[in-house]
Amino acid sequence: MPPSIQPRSGQERPGTARPAVPVRRQSVRPSDGQQYDTPPGRSHAAAAQDSRAARQAPPAQARPASSSSTRTAPPRQAPPPAPATAKRRRKRHPVRRTLLALLVILVALLVIFYMWVASHINHVDALSGAPGTPGLTTLIVGSDSREGWDEDGTEGARTDTIMLLHKPESGPTALISIPRDSYVEIPGNGKNKINASFAWGGPQLLVKTVEGLTGLTVDRYLEVGFTGVADIVDAVGGVELCYDKTVNDKLSRLKWEAGCHVADGETALAFARMRYSDPLGDIGRAERQQQVVAKVADKVLSPGTVLNPFQLVPTVGAGLDAFRVDESAGPFDLVQVALAFNSGRGGDAVRGTPPITSMGYSVAGVGSTVLLDADKADQFWEDIATGAYEPGTEVGGAP
Repeated sequence: MPPSIQPRSGQERPGTARPAVPVRRQSVRPSDGQQYDTPPGRSHAAAAQDSRAARQAPPAQARPASSSSTRTAPPRQAPPPAPATAKRRRKRHPVRRTLLALLVILVALLVIFYMWVASHINHVDALSGAPGTPGLTTLIVGSDSREGWDEDGTEGARTDTIMLLHKPESGPTALISIPRDSYVEIPGNGKNKINASFAWGGPQLLVKTVEGLTGLTVDRYLEVGFTGVADIVDAVGGVELCYDKTVNDKLSRLKWEAGCHVADGETALAFARMRYSDPLGDIGRAERQQQVVAKVADKVLSPGTVLNPFQLVPTVGAGLDAFRVDESAGPFDLVQVALAFNSGRGGDAVRGTPPITSMGYSVAGVGSTVLLDADKADQFWEDIATGAYEPGTEVGGAP
């Protein structure tokens, strides 16, 4: 081929063509009735060879139509089943909602109860405002005052019970009964029986007198009225009291057979007030007063009362009607005092009276008094303040 002529499509350029593979030509005779359409430029033999190759090739699979009108959407499968853990989680949802609802109701009831208690607390101006001392000191007073509680014509006020509850920063809690006839210095009034301070100046003068005697600043003041003991005992369904002597005391109206008995409110009150039929006088009465208070506390703080609203509400109501507390005390302060008192009645508490020199010290114009031991008093109160006594120690008492 002359160089000026371009090769046709499919042909190699000169000089680059590969060596031709010799082709063996065969004469193929078509079968009867078979004709081959030979394209122009091709031999009959080549056409026959293409026909044989077409017959030997596997049939091509039909391709699905590409038209969108004939395309069929695959069937939608059902979602797989949810795991068992998810089902269990969904089953717990109602339980959580129920518990949450109960919690909300409980909180609401507690708020209502708190507001009810706060609105029923009887406050009295009692604290002296003196600088504080370490620990928590509470003055507990059992009063015969009828003012505002029991109008029966009795004038003035007297104290049957004076107890000092002190919880030190370290060491055992102490619950000390101060005899009501203790001969002490009353600020602005000279020396007299300690219960005279209450009759002359009410809670404030009594608090100042106790602070002068003990060297401890009173942080909380709790006063129980004349009928308070009876109401509280009745509210808790009575308490079991023990006394090993048979008594028929006309002044306190206590009728008691030696031994232990379940006492109602009226009997418990007489039990705590009786002293003239007791050979130990004020000392014996102080011991019985502590017994009554401890037994009442046992009932009030028991699960059967605390966890039973039908028992708790009447008990708290009786207590709120019977108690008067210092002007700054709130519901949480009362709980703090209750916890301190609970530790003060336990087996590790220090209990008793201040050291006593004479149970019948006669003073002109005053009468028979209880003379405290002045030589031991300072060290005694210092040991109470610092918690120096061994747990469970019985202190003081008659000489």
